[in-house]
Amino acid sequence: MPASSTLYDTIIAGAGPVGLFLACELSLAGCSVLVLEQAHDPGSPLKHAPFGLRGLSVPTIESLDRRGLLNAIEAHAAGRATPGTAHWMTQSRRPGGHFAGIPFFHDRIDTARWPHRLPGPVSSVAVELARIEAVLAERAEASGVAILRGKGVEGFAQADESVTVQAGGAAFRGRWLVGCDGARSAVRKAAGIGFAGTEPEFTGYSVQAELADADALKPGRHYTAQGMYLFTPPGTVAMADFDGGAFHRSAPITRAHVEAVLCRISGTDLTVTRLDRATTWTDRACQASAYRSGRVLLAGDAAHIHAPLGGQGLNLGLGDAMNLGWKLAATIRGDAPAGLLDSYACERHPVGVRVLDWSRAQVALMRPSRSARALEAIIRDLIETPDGATYFAERVWGVSLRYDLGGAHPLIGCSVPDLALSDGRRVGDLLSDGKGLVLDFDPSPSLQALAKRRSTGVRYVAADARDRLGLQAVLVRPDGIVAWASAAAPDEAAFDRAMTRWFGA
Repeated sequence: MPASSTLYDTIIAGAGPVGLFLACELSLAGCSVLVLEQAHDPGSPLKHAPFGLRGLSVPTIESLDRRGLLNAIEAHAAGRATPGTAHWMTQSRRPGGHFAGIPFFHDRIDTARWPHRLPGPVSSVAVELARIEAVLAERAEASGVAILRGKGVEGFAQADESVTVQAGGAAFRGRWLVGCDGARSAVRKAAGIGFAGTEPEFTGYSVQAELADADALKPGRHYTAQGMYLFTPPGTVAMADFDGGAFHRSAPITRAHVEAVLCRISGTDLTVTRLDRATTWTDRACQASAYRSGRVLLAGDAAHIHAPLGGQGLNLGLGDAMNLGWKLAATIRGDAPAGLLDSYACERHPVGVRVLDWSRAQVALMRPSRSARALEAIIRDLIETPDGATYFAERVWGVSLRYDLGGAHPLIGCSVPDLALSDGRRVGDLLSDGKGLVLDFDPSPSLQALAKRRSTGVRYVAADARDRLGLQAVLVRPDGIVAWASAAAPDEAAFDRAMTRWFGA
């Protein structure tokens, strides 16, 4: 079939949050973007509360804030009542998250152990997937991104300088193709990229129903000899049935089936009088063997899948998009230093490994066995200690995220603190245009000269801060990651090497 005459800088498969966020990042850098989405309608009941409610991690919140997207998402999260979705809100202590259903609490977390984070509580946001997609789609379309729905990718052919994509009976041409098209990614399969890991141990159920004798079920999460169930009155139930994932997508989810599984797992004789909504999922955990094949890249669930325990999948995918966007844009512009695009997989693949193992560890703790219950008791003791609660908060909130970029300063590879400058600006505000940033708290003419050699990709700012956190100067990548930092008189040679590494000669 003849291809469209338009040559896009990037074609993205998938108009979920990851694909849309990546589209926004590329468009911000001046790239032309086409998003192809298989579904005709973005709406789905599963994208709304309670099933579609997601907690945003600290790196995600920071990324959205740095691009001026957080306020629109927070406004919706703050203004929408979601009754029946947060049973813990009646508790006397404020939970910060959980591990396999075992909560850790804010009153045990020692934030003083994070010396390069500004004092104060770590913010958290819970929002519906539908809202995230709506905000990102609005930003993408306003910035010139073309979104075509009902156009699922069917295949593609790579050439030296472009990729021709077949989708929905038409052909489209792009210089690059990024698969953000989910766990069963057509892009990944067509690229021949392996997808290996561990097979499921359970079928998970998310159910909204009307229950007779619902008072017989105790609210909250409970582990039984048959599995796990989480009940939020009046009729929201999550279950894990350790059947090896046998029921997932194998048959229609009927009222009678949900009733039988719930009775067996809970050990309670009750009746499901009406099934309003139900979906299944598993704990299958797999990761792509490569995140790139020629001019094709993967991000989000196309690159990694795991059980939705602790809600880290969305955050992992948005982190992929933030890391990839500026690197791919620099490659498209032709000013990327050698190896910049390959650093995407080098940095994000290990993060995916950690999250998948985090999910597997929770599954091990959920198994209906005496050994799992014994291990659960130990974790409950540990998570109540300051050391334990702080560790789990670091992992669940994403505070411990750090890329191995080399360099002696402990902030290198971490997210830059949102420093408040003496002129009233915030660091987050200075990253809104998607450029790199040099913050020079004791202005150095030589540092300024070195920075301005890359004036198209880096902004130099000489200003003091209300709290420098012991810093004299810092180089920040467009994704908000610290590439170089100095607590003393700047090492200009090290600074120049960092500039060259990330922004070219």
